[in-house]
Amino acid sequence: MFAAEFAFMKSGGQDRSVLATAFHPEGVIHEPTSLPYAGDWRGLDGAADLIRLMGNTWSDMAVDALEIAGSADSTLLGCRLRLTARRTGTVIEQPFAEWLRFEDGKLIEGTPFYFDTAALVAALG
Repeated sequence: MFAAEFAFMKSGGQDRSVLATAFHPEGVIHEPTSLPYAGDWRGLDGAADLIRLMGNTWSDMAVDALEIAGSADSTLLGCRLRLTARRTGTVIEQPFAEWLRFEDGKLIEGTPFYFDTAALVAALG
């Protein structure tokens, strides 16, 4: 999933076929209301719009120390998330977790949990 997201960003947000390899066409991603890309992002178009907006918000995104638990249908992941704010250059590193549900091997629902959304918003200026 992260590989598809990063490949999509590297394509300049143009190659939606990369997303189709990991995201279910009827999927939804629930982003926290306190972030600039808040809300429910539905389908491949929604995932593409969300990832483009995140790419416009953060100039660099990296995932380290990834740990995964669960099954093929329901997974919890934890990692260290490192983000660089595009406008301010501020780097934020914090724990991150996400609950993921899969159908037919593709993400059908994702709910991210950022450790400190206030710090993310502050880094954006």
